[in-house]
Amino acid sequence: MTLADILRKEQIVADLKATNRWEAIDELLDLLVQCGKIKSENREAIAAVVRKRENSMSTGIGFGIGIPHASTDLISEVVGAFGRSSKGISFDALDNQPVKLVMLFLVPQGQFQKHLHTLANIAKILHNKEFRASLEAAPDAEAMFKAVADQAPKK
Repeated sequence: MTLADILRKEQIVADLKATNRWEAIDELLDLLVQCGKIKSENREAIAAVVRKRENSMSTGIGFGIGIPHASTDLISEVVGAFGRSSKGISFDALDNQPVKLVMLFLVPQGQFQKHLHTLANIAKILHNKEFRASLEAAPDAEAMFKAVADQAPKK
């Protein structure tokens, strides 16, 4: 699974209001509820799973990237939301730098291989310096989505 498989334009926030990783996770979860990707009655239970995972080890992987993620039986397909912060977010990242790009994704419980594969693909694409620069320079969510779609392998 690639970013383009998971994201739609409506699942991208071009200007996160969050100042820390917990606010960023909440903001992206709210977006998933708004888009109908997760049920509002499941939001708090899903947030708890993501927080538990994040508490075990920060998903701030360096290079201004955060990839909070978790498995839950409250969804039936991989879902995600992407956010950008021009100011940077305190994320307790491995390199202690602020995070500017946050990709939250959720995988159905019991799909361990899909979870690892999705995480690896997202980390790989976000490690591409030119791709990160195109996301950071994009004027809005639509342009960010186009950058994501352009990165997808051609079928």
